[in-house]
Amino acid sequence: MPIYEYVCPKCELKFELLRPMSQRDEAVSCPNCKGKAKRVPSSFACFSKDDGGSASSVGGSSCSGCSSTDCSTCGG
Repeated sequence: MPIYEYVCPKCELKFELLRPMSQRDEAVSCPNCKGKAKRVPSSFACFSKDDGGSASSVGGSSCSGCSSTDCSTCGG
């Protein structure tokens, strides 16, 4: 089962749930205020290792506020 991200418009809590794909768009109760939360688009990080064992991100930054493609240059 995939992990989906949800956000509550009432208290603005962002949280994740492990759910079947068939239930991905169904509203869920916020664990904080019990309001109706909705699914939001998710981002993910993809890393690869070079021959020396150093990891770097593939296809752009894994950090939302950084444009670097290598976390070693920004401390992320």
